[in-house]
Amino acid sequence: MKKYITYRIIRSIISIFLVTTIGYVMIYSLVPRNTIFQSDPVYSRLKGSPDERTDYENNTYERMGYIDYYTTSDIASDITSDKAEYDKLIAGEDNDAIEEWASSKSGKGWKLEQYPVSKAYFATREIPLIERVGRFYKNLIKVDHPWAIQDPSNPDLPRYVKVEYTKTAGLTLTGSGTKHKYLIYFTSSFPFIHQNILTLNLGTSYPTFSGRPVMDVISSGQGKTAQKTVHFDTGLTEKSSADIYSRQYKSPSAMDRLEKERYSDSYVKSTDNYQDPSMIKISVITGIISVLLAYAIGVSLAVVMARYKGKLIDRMGVGLVTVLISIPSLAFIYFFRFIGSHFFGLPDSFPTLGAGDLKSYVLPTAILGLLSISGLIIWIRRFMIDQSSSDYVKFAKAKGLSEKEISQKHIFKNAMIPIVSGIPGTIILSIQGATITETVFAVPGMGKMLPDAIIAHNNPMVIGLLFVFTTLSILSVLLGDIMLTIIDPRISLSASKGGR
Repeated sequence: MKKYITYRIIRSIISIFLVTTIGYVMIYSLVPRNTIFQSDPVYSRLKGSPDERTDYENNTYERMGYIDYYTTSDIASDITSDKAEYDKLIAGEDNDAIEEWASSKSGKGWKLEQYPVSKAYFATREIPLIERVGRFYKNLIKVDHPWAIQDPSNPDLPRYVKVEYTKTAGLTLTGSGTKHKYLIYFTSSFPFIHQNILTLNLGTSYPTFSGRPVMDVISSGQGKTAQKTVHFDTGLTEKSSADIYSRQYKSPSAMDRLEKERYSDSYVKSTDNYQDPSMIKISVITGIISVLLAYAIGVSLAVVMARYKGKLIDRMGVGLVTVLISIPSLAFIYFFRFIGSHFFGLPDSFPTLGAGDLKSYVLPTAILGLLSISGLIIWIRRFMIDQSSSDYVKFAKAKGLSEKEISQKHIFKNAMIPIVSGIPGTIILSIQGATITETVFAVPGMGKMLPDAIIAHNNPMVIGLLFVFTTLSILSVLLGDIMLTIIDPRISLSASKGGR
């Protein structure tokens, strides 16, 4: 079992790597790079400032991993450390030195260019696709440690990791010299134990949510900021939206007055608390409930239909399932949205009542679950009907057991195996269905974010969501296999030599 799980984990990691790499290569090679500016109002406003627009364009390409970009000051810094010579290079008084530098770099792919108006020099290097992929995985996992911060203006910064208890944050694993102050902390929010030691770096979002890390966009709260009473390190108590557990290092020379009043150290940067859940939380809530709903309804109906095979209830059920399967998903969603809104008074759009009202989740979650029910009913019904002609069922009938007892205690028990093995497929279908459902209902989750990111040419966000969805899908398959061994210990996930 241990050997199998280890093997499957390794295979899962490889699968995630392959799918993400293929997606990365396709997006960054087949999609024209200049399309990323189509949804950027800043780029459009810079049309009358050619130099600024060129600089903005190159900086954007660099952030997205297309190129390496050196401004005039970067070139001057690379040429010399002498201030007088540096100033001459910046002023354009020694262009020969810059051209000589460019000549020495040309073999490495660097290209020297000039800004349209000022004619000042800048240099770019096209990053090969393989190198881009390598950089993505090299920077994918960030590990926080006491030497993560290197600030020349703060040479006396203490460096440690220790467990401490404070009135502000409670029991925490606290760091200094680390990027985050609180490496491990506890709250009343799921999953209750939180950490900042390992973080995923999926790139920087652009042009939507410009400048924010992709993981920050999908994992941070949404909507209006939520204020509450906060007790700060210095003893100051006030209403604030600051999330004290997100505190990060900031150079003392860059701290403002409010930050100095609130905090007694250099960990003053923090994100805000928001009223609405994050994209990940909304998608997880709707996804888990929809899977539970699909199994609760689907398995129950399948058992009843199999028990009364050929009778009215079975024929009606088969007819209904056939109709549901033949209806396109989009038509299915709109039909049930109409039924829910007109006959039950439920909102047909998530923003109508917002994330704070449970009614907003009812239709998206119910429809997402219903999308998976038809296939589940057919599968379980067929299996239970096949089992009803098995020898152990005939033996149970000979013992005088009733149809209800045979169905519940024998057939259904054996049917748990295909039911459990179908969980990964149901989870994957819920991920796929969430993209359409969340878009139709304008649910601010990861499913809606994917088509939005594609339309906006937000390539880092597309890659990030592809990575998250692929990981969830592959882990669900592993979870299904493990649950099979729990349901039936006779099932061995690893075979000995010779297949025995």
